[in-house]
Amino acid sequence: MSVSRREFLVQTGLVTAAAALGSSVTSVPSFAADSDTITIALAARGPVGLNPQQTGLNGGDNWGIDQMYDTLVKAPDGRWAVKPEEFLPSIAESWESSADAKTWTYKIRSGVKFHKGYGEVTADDVVFTFGRQLDPKLPTANKVFYSNIATCEAVDPMTVRFTLKSPDPLFNGSCASTLSVSILCKKAFGEKGDGYNTDPIGTGPYQVKSFSQTDGIQFVAFPDHFEGPPVTPNLQVSYIADTTARTLAFASGQVDMIEGVRAPGWIDSMKQRLPQTIFDATAPGSHNTLNINLTRKPLDNLKVRQAIRYGIDNAAIASAFNGIAAPMVGVIASEFAGSVKLADLPPELQYKPDPEKAKALLAEAGYPDGVTIPCYVSQREDYSSIMLMIQEQLRGANIKLDLSMIDHNAFHADNRLDKNALALYSSSFPPVPTLTLSSQLAAAAEVKADGKGQGNYSHYGVAIPGIDDLLTQAQNEPDFNKRIAIIQAAEKKVLTDLPLLGVITLSYVIARNPRIDIGYKVESGPAYWSLAKAKRIA
Repeated sequence: MSVSRREFLVQTGLVTAAAALGSSVTSVPSFAADSDTITIALAARGPVGLNPQQTGLNGGDNWGIDQMYDTLVKAPDGRWAVKPEEFLPSIAESWESSADAKTWTYKIRSGVKFHKGYGEVTADDVVFTFGRQLDPKLPTANKVFYSNIATCEAVDPMTVRFTLKSPDPLFNGSCASTLSVSILCKKAFGEKGDGYNTDPIGTGPYQVKSFSQTDGIQFVAFPDHFEGPPVTPNLQVSYIADTTARTLAFASGQVDMIEGVRAPGWIDSMKQRLPQTIFDATAPGSHNTLNINLTRKPLDNLKVRQAIRYGIDNAAIASAFNGIAAPMVGVIASEFAGSVKLADLPPELQYKPDPEKAKALLAEAGYPDGVTIPCYVSQREDYSSIMLMIQEQLRGANIKLDLSMIDHNAFHADNRLDKNALALYSSSFPPVPTLTLSSQLAAAAEVKADGKGQGNYSHYGVAIPGIDDLLTQAQNEPDFNKRIAIIQAAEKKVLTDLPLLGVITLSYVIARNPRIDIGYKVESGPAYWSLAKAKRIA
């Protein structure tokens, strides 16, 4: 069965937004805000925190964190750094690695200042930042990313050395430049404790002026940033979860940029009514995967999981997004090294959509009349529209999803408590394939009912044997091409066991008023980017 475009618009609330937009605005409005302020509105109910290691942060929080912190090294503006030579200095002015890629040494730039008079960055701050990620007793975001680090030590006050358990020729991408090791201020963290989450101290081009659940986050320029202050003195990060309200705030000129609605119909409606709107989009964008909880019946049965895979037509789902989505084959996006191509797989792992085959597999599993699976999804448009399409497709394969839509923040919180049977997960990963696999499928990343686990919502590697041995082999292989071959073997095992299904990659989109120039072109990268160069041009 298929669902018409209008049905999806109705189900995701986009008809209301499109109608409201179409009835009131015919062109991008003239500038009406303060010339010294740039405003961006993001699709969440409110901020959670600004500690980059805090668990449960939403996408809006990541935008704020990216403006107010720096990492040891960084990628060029607007794109990923894919090769080792593409990384740029940041807090570290230089670095070197050993021949076996197991020892990495960074020289801290002199004179990098923390906000609000907290002094200069030293090696102690870097060791403190990474030490929290290495402490098994502390719940921190993306902890599994850093499991390959054996030690992080200060060689002298301005030099830090990392010793790795296994080689990592892309350590700058897998660890040194990731958001969750943005450099923290050890002194401020000690003084503020949990208060650091909402009153943080970073080194970035913007510093926090105010943090409010209702009014969002106000940032002001940090005049002593080591690369110079941002072009625009003030930045307002607002949170508007409602699609209609966020769209109308943009159309009326109240905000300069908004998080786009990654669901059928929205971009077309914007282009029709606000033709001058600029759409900044990353590629591949977010990896949207369906995590199958292997501890829940009947999902512990491989034939049921195979039936789900045969019942989903992810090419059809991608086509509904008007050019900003692509179907996934495995877990890793096709643009990244380590991904598998459909044509290179044996027929039994290609899973060409076949509802009748899905029904036959259910019958073989002991469910001739089909199955019902209770699950829930975020009401945010990208999550809900994908899951509604999956629900409709699976209905044709005798698989009924008893689907509830809940608040976005509650969705993430409940997933971390292992409450979901089918968890749609959306995240932007760097082009480091070991990170993509380990964060979702390593046994060490298993979700826990007490909320202290990580992002392996399927319990893969615990409920059934997983890919941990292959991940270890890949991490022990210093030759890049051989490492990629091992990653592809892991991809094939995941396709065999089906603890997680790649659905689509979906570009992260920001709609931008042409009066704002962000200073570079967005091509790829994570679902947030620096606004330090952004300025008004009209």
